[in-house]
Amino acid sequence: MKPLNLLVLSFLAFLILACGAQATATQISLNTPLPTRTSQPVIIQAATEVVVTPQGISCEDWQSLPVIPVVGKTARELYQRGQASGNNLRAFSKIGDGEISAEWFFTAFEQGENYYDLGPYQNLLPVLEYFDGSFGRIGMAARRGFNTKRILDPSESDPTLCETGESPLTCELRLHRPAFAILSLGTNQAWQPEEFEIGLRQILDILLSKNIVPILSTKGDNLEGDGRINQTIACLAQEYDVPLWNFWSAIQPLPNHGLQPDLEHLTYGVTDFDDTPAMQSAWTLRNLTALQVLDAVWRGVTTQP
Repeated sequence: MKPLNLLVLSFLAFLILACGAQATATQISLNTPLPTRTSQPVIIQAATEVVVTPQGISCEDWQSLPVIPVVGKTARELYQRGQASGNNLRAFSKIGDGEISAEWFFTAFEQGENYYDLGPYQNLLPVLEYFDGSFGRIGMAARRGFNTKRILDPSESDPTLCETGESPLTCELRLHRPAFAILSLGTNQAWQPEEFEIGLRQILDILLSKNIVPILSTKGDNLEGDGRINQTIACLAQEYDVPLWNFWSAIQPLPNHGLQPDLEHLTYGVTDFDDTPAMQSAWTLRNLTALQVLDAVWRGVTTQP
């Protein structure tokens, strides 16, 4: 057994404390029927170039948007200004709730080669090397139970590291000075969509004011029942012209859409992209597609259109 499979034990130990608002299957309905379980692996092809967003797709049709985004003019300009203002071009920050602060998201990439396997995705080695030091970092603005309101609340900050009046977000940006920020939020505000949108706008405004390239992510669950939170995320990505990682789309072909029976938490798999059973799990595809998106955005902002 590979050492990376030992992470399963860690997952089981923390499962009870997993992120997000609690919900039962009787309270939740998905917009699409659950797929039939299959023994065939779900494979996302290794990307060699940025996948261009089809022209004319409205954010209201967010389910049709690709997993890996195209990089627009705004992101390139932010990156250039961030370079001039002293942002660390080799750093990104994680911002959000338990689906981005969990120890099984990205951290394996800094625990050594025995803890992950890129398999057919060896083209992702350069992005791993370039951003070394950020994959294992759990910063000030990523915590189980976080939402847009708590991330902007100074009372939620660590007083030993953050200055008086700093929110977890502004504290993280001061300490880490990232050129990029990966945002994963929404589950904990599934029933407060207006509050979520207001807060996400404030977070985006802060990131843009500091010339940081935001990468927004759709969430895997549909606790609200109508996909409204993901639509808001997609529409703000289009409005602000920033990259969108359509994670929801990536896990739809998986058994039970990549969700555990509570229809909230993601199914677990080790970070092994050459393992057929793991590639049937949402957490494995989360690590893969997040890495692909980071690679695409990084390459997109550093090359001419």
